[in-house]
Amino acid sequence: MSFEEEMEELESAEDFLQYFQLQYVPSVVHVNRLHILQRFHDYLQKAADGMPEDEEPKKAVYSKLLQRAYQDFVESDAQTEKVFKVFSMAEASQTAFVSLSDIKT
Repeated sequence: MSFEEEMEELESAEDFLQYFQLQYVPSVVHVNRLHILQRFHDYLQKAADGMPEDEEPKKAVYSKLLQRAYQDFVESDAQTEKVFKVFSMAEASQTAFVSLSDIKT
């Protein structure tokens, strides 16, 4: 299988961490798995333009970015990192408005 095909088979944060043979604390991943995967995705998007074409260097970049995403949540937490929009919206300066015409019963 190609690297891209192998990546498509991975589903959980644990799958990705095990695939890249990265050490991790299960309790950190259990609490932050979606945040880690989203941060990993964000890092991959930022690195897309400079991503190597060859498989081995590409794997090395992916591994480094996954390690970085995981480490973000070892050193911090989901509320501080604000990976998902819902955490940003919770700040006092942000408000949401839904008009009555948008509400359907």
